[in-house]
Amino acid sequence: MKRAVFLRSVERDLLSIFTFIAEASDSIAVADRFVRQLRQHCHKLASLPGTLGRARPELLPDIRSVPYRGYVIFFRYVDERFEVVDILEGHRDVDAFFDGRV
Repeated sequence: MKRAVFLRSVERDLLSIFTFIAEASDSIAVADRFVRQLRQHCHKLASLPGTLGRARPELLPDIRSVPYRGYVIFFRYVDERFEVVDILEGHRDVDAFFDGRV
């Protein structure tokens, strides 16, 4: 079974998501629950067999993506790790975000 690993940039993503939801909902509890569920979803994906998600070679080598409740989780398989690279809002211009990161 692979182990989910969150890059530092993802920790910043999660903090931004938390802040946005807390302000939009006026509830820290709602924001905390969403971020916890998002993390749990990543751990669940890591535990599943096979190769998941959609390949996204136009963004970065070996990068894959899956949607989650209005967000997109970008990840790659590295040895025995399920490495979460970024989490973006679904409406973001993904090409522009990843441009220059290759």
